[in-house]
Amino acid sequence: MKYGYARVSTQQQDLEVQLQQLISEKCEIIYKEKSTGTKMERVEFKKLLSVIKDGDILVVTKLDRLARNTKEGIEIIDDLFQRNIKVHVLNIGLLENTTLGRFFLQTMLAVAE
Repeated sequence: MKYGYARVSTQQQDLEVQLQQLISEKCEIIYKEKSTGTKMERVEFKKLLSVIKDGDILVVTKLDRLARNTKEGIEIIDDLFQRNIKVHVLNIGLLENTTLGRFFLQTMLAVAE
């Protein structure tokens, strides 16, 4: 199953661009929310993490939609990798659970932060 996740930080911001990109990527289910990345309570994201499973793909438009900082991003993606879930970041590509892939991920998360 291919899941999408879209998030904006304020109620005034529009999710439409992210949603269109996720639809174009043929995401079967898209979770969306308007919640600042600095808050730990991302209800829809928690729901997504509870249903996504081995062999699934998580698609986000940018790394900063997934995590609020480098540490959190590494923890989230490491958890997904351990559960055999692929992570596709549209402006980067498919993240690999390899030494080079993890190095690239950490570098990109630091830049996103």
